[in-house]
Amino acid sequence: MQPNPELIRTIANRYAANLTLCFPLRRTSLQLARAIHANFITFGFQPRAHILNRLIDVYSKSSELRYARHLFDEIPEPDKIARTTMVSGYSASGDIALAQNIFEETPLSMRDTIMYNAMITGFTHSHDGCSAVSMFREMKREGITSVMNAMVSLYSKCDLLNSARGVFDEITEKDERSWTSMMTGYVKNGFFDSGLELLEGMDEGMKLAKDLVSWNALLSGYHGHGAEAVGVYEEMLKEGIKPDRITFLTVLTACSHAGLVDKGREYFDSMETVYCIPPGADHYSRLIDLLCRSGRFTEAESVIKSLPFEPTSQIWEALLSGCRVYGNMELGIIAAEKLFELIPEHDGTYMLLSNMYAATGKWEEAARVRKLMRDRGVKKELACSWIEVETQVHKFLVDDTSHPEAEAVYKYLQELGKEMRRFGYVPDTNFVLHDVESDGHKQDMLITHSEKIAVAFGLMKLPPGRAIRVFKNLRTCGDCHNFFMYLSRVVQREIVLRDRKRFHHFRNGECSCGNFW
Repeated sequence: MQPNPELIRTIANRYAANLTLCFPLRRTSLQLARAIHANFITFGFQPRAHILNRLIDVYSKSSELRYARHLFDEIPEPDKIARTTMVSGYSASGDIALAQNIFEETPLSMRDTIMYNAMITGFTHSHDGCSAVSMFREMKREGITSVMNAMVSLYSKCDLLNSARGVFDEITEKDERSWTSMMTGYVKNGFFDSGLELLEGMDEGMKLAKDLVSWNALLSGYHGHGAEAVGVYEEMLKEGIKPDRITFLTVLTACSHAGLVDKGREYFDSMETVYCIPPGADHYSRLIDLLCRSGRFTEAESVIKSLPFEPTSQIWEALLSGCRVYGNMELGIIAAEKLFELIPEHDGTYMLLSNMYAATGKWEEAARVRKLMRDRGVKKELACSWIEVETQVHKFLVDDTSHPEAEAVYKYLQELGKEMRRFGYVPDTNFVLHDVESDGHKQDMLITHSEKIAVAFGLMKLPPGRAIRVFKNLRTCGDCHNFFMYLSRVVQREIVLRDRKRFHHFRNGECSCGNFW
């Protein structure tokens, strides 16, 4: 009996319609995709290419690449969409070798800019800069602007701004992404003046409108320079550019980091009253952060109680962080309990609450929280700082002795500490969150923080006058912050620290955050 063509079309259309409901990264979407796939197998249905491609897309973006590959291998002659999806999926998951295999098997006529960009991104994430540059050079000969834009972004992320600018200058037909990629590179690495100059040159160089994307890119780089970010935002408004949700996230963060509470509240209120943009949970969390950083907990509580939705983990995290700074135990415990319910696997909640107890000498309570953390199988993320010296990245952990020059670094830190005491630096042992009685022992523990080791190593290895740029995966502590303020004055060098929360720019004994952090 021959199958009914009309019935087959109806089934195919139904499958296709169901697959349009699948949004990658949602668990329900993956379950739906699996159910449809199971139906194929159960009823022996042979789906057409567009249905298979959609299934492959959902699987690959849901990190189920084995299922995606199984479907891909069943296609006699995979089209460009299927090949590009698999290359992108493998690249995003870090399986660059498998991505490269499919890429090399793909006919030249099917290799589009999306596929090339996926390969370049994969090489970058795998720290294979040579392969990324090699592929870029191959595409550069073809004069493809989008790939050159990707290389500008790649070099910028690797802190190779001269190389990024070289590629940028070679792009004969720059588009908005060209300018935005280069500008983002400057501001993300702390070169705000260069980013602003590039923005101002857009009109002259390419007669491109300074659109909202460009302004948002510039604003996003002003980490640690809240007052300057507010100035850029005001300039944007004068240019007649209307802000969007992303703009407000950035400017509210800037106000929070600069302690501009009244200005931040003014901008928050203008979202609905002026621009008809209803604030989301992320905007409210920035507002709570803004209030708590300034110790205005009564106002923060009032905002939380008046929320048009249930407070999210972001909002409770902002409240808990503020309570940690000001030692507000009562409110901090409430915030922590809410976070234990919402995100019980998040290590930061346990560490913040434990540190709050430790800072007030309540060691039994601190130990109880850490035991709860262990009982729930939650592991603490180890503090790590890193610095690039002559194209090599050097990583340091707390109390690190694994680096071949660790002994020399610690000796240098001790010498710096003595010199800084002459300028008034006093180690803040309140940030030693262990039950240790001796002040001398506490001071020794402070000197072994990973960011201090990284900065000292940079001072030893980088040429005089060059800024020290260090990155840390966690928030820096109060003593390290104070240490770097004094250190920048003693060594007469700019020290840039990017921790989990923000940029800190230390110059001549001061920090760009104004101690609002």
